[in-house]
Amino acid sequence: MKFKKLGNTDLDVSLICLGTMTWGTQNTERDAFEQMDYSLGKGVNFFDTAELYSVPPNSDSYGKTEVIIGNWFEKRKNREKVILATKVAGPGCNWIRGGKNNFDERTLGEAIDGSLKRLKTDYIDLYQLHWPERSTNYFGRRDYTIDSDEGEWNSFESILEALKKYINSGKIRYIGMSNETPYGLSKYIELSKSKKLPRMMSVQNPYNLVNRTYEIGMSEISIREKCGLLVYYPLATGALSGKYRNGQMPKNSRQALFKGWERHLNPLALRAYEEYYKLAKENNISMAQLAQSFVNSRPFVTSNIIGATTMDQLKENIDSVNIELTKEIVDKIDKIHNNNPNPSP
Repeated sequence: MKFKKLGNTDLDVSLICLGTMTWGTQNTERDAFEQMDYSLGKGVNFFDTAELYSVPPNSDSYGKTEVIIGNWFEKRKNREKVILATKVAGPGCNWIRGGKNNFDERTLGEAIDGSLKRLKTDYIDLYQLHWPERSTNYFGRRDYTIDSDEGEWNSFESILEALKKYINSGKIRYIGMSNETPYGLSKYIELSKSKKLPRMMSVQNPYNLVNRTYEIGMSEISIREKCGLLVYYPLATGALSGKYRNGQMPKNSRQALFKGWERHLNPLALRAYEEYYKLAKENNISMAQLAQSFVNSRPFVTSNIIGATTMDQLKENIDSVNIELTKEIVDKIDKIHNNNPNPSP
């Protein structure tokens, strides 16, 4: 396994992070225990979850994944071996604290205490804002449109001040954000410096061969400010494994079971998948390994959050850490990208 520093902390997190959002819906607790046992044995010391999980998010699935992880900690007695990240949900889910979920001190406190209880731990290593409280572009929206009905939202400074109290209490160690924009990342970094407030250590955004939008405005900030990317959707919800090629729809795949990820199968993305499939085949590696190893190689990436519903998928994803892409392959990837840039944000 390879490791990188989390932000400017002294924590060494594995380049592969174990994603957990299918545990409780697509995967049983037994499946999850097997995944955690195997991953830890392969050197993966970084697990990512959220109060919202499992997915698809609803009142029935809420909190299930954290409960499973907590049960594993309780049974294995190994909490200290894992760098644990979880997230507080933003506004919009009416089954979570009435749907408001503004990032004020009271709401954050309720969310943290709920996660700690489910996870059966007394501290969280990395606590992340799952999506911004303000209205902006994320979850597949390319462009920003001003929302005149946005309403009030907590300032960046007040959010950091609230989180500081929970850091001081020992309930959380470090903080990060998810689904953020260059504006949000820059403001948080600026305020942490000028106001001597806690510093955001990471950004969890989507990044993959068909969505390299993070490179446009975020990657430079990540490198210069040591606030790296925790990649989610490195396989574009499985499409970059090749399993949806030629109109295939595997029975238990996410696209077959649930709605909400159709953007990863649009015509432009499907065209790009064919090109990446050919490139992988030419170099005798799987399409998933091509996609994962590309993500692993990016200098602004701190950790690549893999998600798997089978052990074979998990093993293939973890093994991608051992694949080094040649300059020739990366040049060909860039050529495919330039001919069809970011078809699936």
